[in-house]
Amino acid sequence: MIVLKEKPDILGTIASALCLVHCVATPFIFIVQTCNVTCCEVAPWWWQSIDYIFLIISFFAIYWSTKSTAVKWIKPMLWLSWLLLVLIILNEKLLFFSLPDSAIYIPALALVILHLYNRKYCQCKSHKCCVKNE
Repeated sequence: MIVLKEKPDILGTIASALCLVHCVATPFIFIVQTCNVTCCEVAPWWWQSIDYIFLIISFFAIYWSTKSTAVKWIKPMLWLSWLLLVLIILNEKLLFFSLPDSAIYIPALALVILHLYNRKYCQCKSHKCCVKNE
């Protein structure tokens, strides 16, 4: 929890990047498992649950990042990217409408870029600027 409060952008960047790796790796893992077509038509539950673990971690990383950012536009962009990621993942699970599989890369990359940008350019140097900026 200390890392989350002190360095939320690092945690958010790592979580978003790992989420992106997870999204890229999934098709390749199932290509490798083609010999088990009869029993493995869907992803195992533990692999599917990784999506939700990344969403939870990224939620808290964004929550703490937005508390310490000095730039107002970064807050809604982080939350919008996270919400888009949630909607795409839920759509993937519940199939509300057809989306290309690559759609998930857009919010995941956006979160990585926004966390890196926020870490480099948008951090408050004192407690006062963060309080006044809210």
